[in-house]
Amino acid sequence: MTIVTPFLLDSSRPAESAKPSAAAHLSDAQIEELGRELDAIRESVIATRGAKDAAYIRRVIATQRSLELAGRATLLFAKHKPAWIAGTGMLTVAKILENMEIGHNVLHGQWDWMRDPDIHSTTWEWDFVTPSRAWQHTHNDLHHTWTNVVGKDRDVGYTILRMDEDQEWTPRNLGNPLYNALLAPVFEWGIAIYDLELDEYREGRKPKAELMRGVKALGAKFLKQAAKDYAATPAAATLTGSGKQALAATLTANAVRNVWAHAVIFCGHFPAGADTFTEAQIEGETRGDWYVRQMIGSANISGSKLMHLMTGNLSFQIEHHLFPDLPSNRYAEVAVKVREICERYELPYTTGPLPKQVASAWAKVFRLALP
Repeated sequence: MTIVTPFLLDSSRPAESAKPSAAAHLSDAQIEELGRELDAIRESVIATRGAKDAAYIRRVIATQRSLELAGRATLLFAKHKPAWIAGTGMLTVAKILENMEIGHNVLHGQWDWMRDPDIHSTTWEWDFVTPSRAWQHTHNDLHHTWTNVVGKDRDVGYTILRMDEDQEWTPRNLGNPLYNALLAPVFEWGIAIYDLELDEYREGRKPKAELMRGVKALGAKFLKQAAKDYAATPAAATLTGSGKQALAATLTANAVRNVWAHAVIFCGHFPAGADTFTEAQIEGETRGDWYVRQMIGSANISGSKLMHLMTGNLSFQIEHHLFPDLPSNRYAEVAVKVREICERYELPYTTGPLPKQVASAWAKVFRLALP
């Protein structure tokens, strides 16, 4: 697995005209100075990681596991409406915490510095149907390297949606809003199928043997997930006459988790203000250019500390794309410095409350359904 950090793609620089419009006013020297400032921010966080950060992630994990255990135990009595509501709520929150603040960030290597084999990017398997290793490839290695580069970043529409004007329109794109609405409650399955890279196989860039290994890994992962959510918990609840209600609860918890994850991800990548790029614009991309692309190609969500926790701190999507392997609990302090840099270099810093960002992302889904 590759941990993505700012890098030098080429020693040459593209022509001034190739720069993204939002950064066209910056000289090469300014962009490289901006890169040095962001490098310094990153190094300062790395130098100060320690016991307080380790205690944070262990506390979140302990809270998540307690909520999951309590939720499943309460669902043993799910035939009683208060128990169904409480159990489903606790299980839903536990699944959101595991996916967003724990799983996503552990798999980015944010906590590898602790050298704890139980909280390490090479050993963690999250509560999401797509296998961790497959997701790390498409997300860490590809998306975070080629963020919003149309033609290289397959996350622009997930091969299902048209999410940029540079993507060729076809009549099937008229279904954009419907596809997105259907995707949200089964988002984990959308990501799992996407991670198989079926389009790469069809175009001959992925060997059949590799595809079959992916399918086998996905099948094994699904069986484990299904055994826990759709067999063990309902079976135990059957002893109290609550089997059907417990099954409905686990299905509901997964669906709500999926809708939440879908909303957070779309808010970070597709609302108004999040730029996209052509392959020509990244020719000769330097460390500073890469940083600029992450800043103007991502969007944040403003809100409370609780909201930031429940998004896995992906409400600080700009900071996450700049520093994907820094501990997520440090993004809030980093955001103050990043925003100041954006203001000083006259670069956009796209942020807004959750309802506004969700509405903006959905507006793009509808708008790009048309030619």
